Amino acid sequence: MTLTGRRERLAGLAAMLAGVAAFAFMDAGLKVMSEHYSPLQGAALRGLSAWPIVFVWALLAGGARQLLRVRWSLHLVRGVLSVGMLTTFMFALQGFSLAKAYALFFVAPLLIVIFSIFMLGERVLRAQWVAIVIGFIGVLIAAEPDVGALGWWRTVAILGTAVCYALSNVLVRIISRTDSTQSMVFWMTGMLAIGATTLALVGRFAFGWDTWHAVSGDHIGLILGVALTGAFGQWGITFAFRHASPASAASLEYTALAWGMMIDFVFWAVSPGWRTLAGAAVIIASGMYLLRFESRRA
Repeated sequence: MTLTGRRERLAGLAAMLAGVAAFAFMDAGLKVMSEHYSPLQGAALRGLSAWPIVFVWALLAGGARQLLRVRWSLHLVRGVLSVGMLTTFMFALQGFSLAKAYALFFVAPLLIVIFSIFMLGERVLRAQWVAIVIGFIGVLIAAEPDVGALGWWRTVAILGTAVCYALSNVLVRIISRTDSTQSMVFWMTGMLAIGATTLALVGRFAFGWDTWHAVSGDHIGLILGVALTGAFGQWGITFAFRHASPASAASLEYTALAWGMMIDFVFWAVSPGWRTLAGAAVIIASGMYLLRFESRRA
């Protein structure tokens, strides 16, 4: 592999680490928002607030033409997945701590590897499989056994989030063959904004569902913070899956558990149990091993 290829791969993994950290803080904001807004409205506000930011960035980083010459059908699929992903995740956050939600969500990296085999023909090396399986064992250690007490519907919602996320990020590898990173981030954010807003408003005014409320002025700063961290996180994840292999990038998702535990403790005074700490140690170790493996492979 050339020096340029090595730097590109490592840059993708570094972007993944930064994106995961940004998304952890975005998720903390979404958890606070879930106490005041429905999951659909929360997803809509996340998309609406981030879309102008992403648009300005896209214009500065390549111009408007790149946003129009895209593979519309695949962008539409990612848009639908983004609505499902944010809505189910916010529903789960209404009853889960961040660490608990992440522990269940971490089936996603394994799904990404499986999907990449069937959809991309990706060749996953034995060392990568070992790192992913060890990380998944860490997830099983971190997950508390009393899932029923947490609510089966929220557990199912998190698993749905993981499926949507895995499919969306495998699609990045396909779309990136022809479309820019800016166009992928822009249209995913835009379709999230349009799709979630439409569903929330239709639910409220056509069916009388409790899916939309007036936005409080006290929450403007919170929504802006979600927009900024979400836009940066989405760029990092998209860049990572474009420039690094899905198996390697996906394994670094595990570092979100460390961020989740820290945020839970600082903002909600929730301390993780020994199972969560032990699982986190295994998860982070597997991710760091994979990063070192990827560097040597490059």
